[in-house]
Amino acid sequence: MSMTPEQAAWFRDTFTRLVDNVDQALLGKREVVGLVLSAMLAEGHVLLEDAPGTGKTSLAKAIAASVQGTSTRIQFTPDLLPSDVTGVTIYDQQNHRFEFHGGPVFASIVLADEINRASPKTQSALLEVMEESRVTVDGVAHEVGRPFLVIATQNPIEQSGTYKLPEAQLDRFMLKTSIGYPSLAVAERIMAGAVDRNPSATLAPVITTGAVADMADLAASVHIDPAVARYAAQLVEATRASEATRLGVSVRGAISMMRVAKVYAASQGRHFVIPDDIKTLAVPVWAHRLVLDPEAEFSGTTAETVVQRALTAVEAPLARAAS
Repeated sequence: MSMTPEQAAWFRDTFTRLVDNVDQALLGKREVVGLVLSAMLAEGHVLLEDAPGTGKTSLAKAIAASVQGTSTRIQFTPDLLPSDVTGVTIYDQQNHRFEFHGGPVFASIVLADEINRASPKTQSALLEVMEESRVTVDGVAHEVGRPFLVIATQNPIEQSGTYKLPEAQLDRFMLKTSIGYPSLAVAERIMAGAVDRNPSATLAPVITTGAVADMADLAASVHIDPAVARYAAQLVEATRASEATRLGVSVRGAISMMRVAKVYAASQGRHFVIPDDIKTLAVPVWAHRLVLDPEAEFSGTTAETVVQRALTAVEAPLARAAS
């Protein structure tokens, strides 16, 4: 059953309240907050590529506080082990049985800080839980629950002692974005002491975790016209056919676009997706999945350029409301 206009209006109002609440902790970054919340409600994950001290931890804590969820922070280092992320099974001598002790990945919002500093083996510990929302230890599966959002970060400048994320892992992230530095006005407020050092601690919850799961289910019912789906497929094909790429957008990337576009449309108060939704989300959802040809990259071509060229080359269908 498709979402009704009345449900779309409720979704938009609730989504706006969430953005307003999180924005109290992350001043002046409503667009980024909206993208991250969209990924959470589409049950995907986010990669933030940012310099240190831009508010990534505050973002994770503020979202958790807004949905009455829990948040954890994992500092990825070269000596971090997979069990430090997922948890371990320990033998209880008193009860004579093995008991599973969940790791920090068992939380509503998980901040994987500087994920590229850990070894590939440890990075891969997140693959199963990001894809299936569960962890398998000693053959036993443990569900992490809903909502579940991984916000992974990496520093775009310091590359010494890091392990580049493989394409297969980058493809697991629904979108990639950047918080960036605050505006001059916001920076003045921060340096004048007008902003609380831990603003997320004083945030009042907007909805419950159960309501977040309901919103995710509701967003999945947003209508996508076949013409819009065809438009997205043509854009995907254009990235694959580009001479500047060795690897275009994957099937997972195309599916991710459909899922997050539904949430984005609902956040705008619509019960149907329009081509402009695809255009707005194209770069954050698709650019990080592309593998560029070395010669094209050397000449200055970026993944964002390839996506923009596809948007220019492929004609969008006329927007049409769902019946």
